[in-house]
Amino acid sequence: MKVLMSGNEAIARGAYEAGVKVCSAYPGTPSTEIFEELPKYKEAVYCEWAPNEKVAVEVAYGASVAGVRSLSAMKHVGLNVAADPLFTAAYDGVTGGFVIVTADDPSMHSSQNEQDNRHYARAAKVAVVEPSDSQECKDFMREAYKISEQFDMPVLFRTTTRVSHSKSLVELGEREEIAPVPYKRNIRKNVCTPANAYMNHPKVEANLKALEEYNNTCPLNRLEKGDGEIGVITASIAYQYAKEVFPEGTSFLKLGLTNPLPMKLIREFAQSVKTLYVIEELDGFMEEQIKAAGIPCIGKEKVSNMYELNPQRLRQMLFGTEPEIKELSVKAVARPPALCPGCPHRGFFYTIGKHKDAIVTGDIGCYTLGAAAPLSALDTVVCMGGGFSVGAGIAKTMEILGEKKKVFGVVGDSTFFHSGLTGATEIIYNKANVIPVVLDNHITGMTGHQDNPGTGYTLQGEVAEAVAIEKVLEAIGYKKVFIVDPQDLKAMEEAIQGAIDSTEPAAIIARRPCLLIKRMKHEITKCVVDEQKCIGCKMCQRVGCPALSIVNKKSRIDPTQCVGCTVCAQVCPVGAISRKEK
Repeated sequence: MKVLMSGNEAIARGAYEAGVKVCSAYPGTPSTEIFEELPKYKEAVYCEWAPNEKVAVEVAYGASVAGVRSLSAMKHVGLNVAADPLFTAAYDGVTGGFVIVTADDPSMHSSQNEQDNRHYARAAKVAVVEPSDSQECKDFMREAYKISEQFDMPVLFRTTTRVSHSKSLVELGEREEIAPVPYKRNIRKNVCTPANAYMNHPKVEANLKALEEYNNTCPLNRLEKGDGEIGVITASIAYQYAKEVFPEGTSFLKLGLTNPLPMKLIREFAQSVKTLYVIEELDGFMEEQIKAAGIPCIGKEKVSNMYELNPQRLRQMLFGTEPEIKELSVKAVARPPALCPGCPHRGFFYTIGKHKDAIVTGDIGCYTLGAAAPLSALDTVVCMGGGFSVGAGIAKTMEILGEKKKVFGVVGDSTFFHSGLTGATEIIYNKANVIPVVLDNHITGMTGHQDNPGTGYTLQGEVAEAVAIEKVLEAIGYKKVFIVDPQDLKAMEEAIQGAIDSTEPAAIIARRPCLLIKRMKHEITKCVVDEQKCIGCKMCQRVGCPALSIVNKKSRIDPTQCVGCTVCAQVCPVGAISRKEK
């Protein structure tokens, strides 16, 4: 049977068919849908959201050590968090097959950088498998587990945004039940003391050498012979683009296993063509190694190492051919990202924005949009957990410089569990002049509403113990924890001022559920503008709500967007905005 599937859906199916038993991940675009799909197979596969990527890899690796096939998944920057267990797992090796999906994001559609995670594989000395479409996403999963078990190593399964989210037909197969390897205590293999690691390194190098030899005949690679004039070595989604751009008769060596590279196969292919190109997105990962082996080729001198490719862009870079562009008679209206109408984070950002002497260090999540105009409330956004830790560094610097500025460190509820606990501890332990603020909207919002340890539900839909953020903060040492509804602007201001005035360590939890949580019912009464009262002062525009606009010098509320949060009504100085009577 053939089914239309995205790459992420096909990866989940591939894990199921490969006999995987334990799966752990942290959501992150473009990888999230893999684990949203896995609960379909929960009768055969255990799957969970972990508090962060490091924990997810450790859980999945633990399952491998215990003798079953396991899977972890994350976006590319998530592998930064999970690098520690990855590098050590490479030295210890696996028992059951162990695959980590790393979903790279060229052009940074939803990310703070566009790092190329193939470099992690070289550094950690593990295999990289790269599919180019949904069918390969499913089929390559089976092979990835065989490679993991045959060569005693974790396998990085690298996708990109277009592979993850594009849809194509997938021929489904049956699940292969893999018998667990009976668990045996093995200190020599599984306890990575320096002495054991010292003895493991030669094994890692030998496995890599054997894997390179295997790669010369690996079924994941595909040779397409042409007329011998032009040859292209490529992988992943770049293969699809190259097939469209290069002329008929071009030879292709499409690699599915890209670390270590099959140098014997590559050399033979290079000798069969007159001109050799290496086409890959982002860094010249393959090209650099091919040139270092003394094989002439054309690559990054023509093809940029920034932003994702597409056929038009690739054609222009290689051959100078400009795509034919037709201008539309109607221009699309620019729609910059903004906090949703009724977003609970808006009240905090509007209120903190009035404290001009405050420095607000932000984090990765919906609340990153607090940096956008007109709120413009954030001073920094670096990485998950950085809202607290970067804030601590700034606060210490202000203290050294004799500045009196107060620092507010901001994270969301999911980020608090991901990497906020250590930052909150840093603030207490090293006496940083920081007020930690947790924007608790009861969900992992930015990646599409995944549960986390504070929501009370698991990925598989089971009721779970909800971890109380206030109790965690109190246990760390915060003597005053202000819990406030951020849409009550007066209460929000009182909480902020109370935390500033506190002589004891204080923290703030701005708590209100996201309006889009499906299992929660919200009674919505929309707001309206009394045009007779409105003086056109535009104060309401400062809250940055997409439902608000100015028409004929008067405020107007779009009834299709308004959710009746009343933040704009509380801001209006003349009482021109109110909730509409039922």
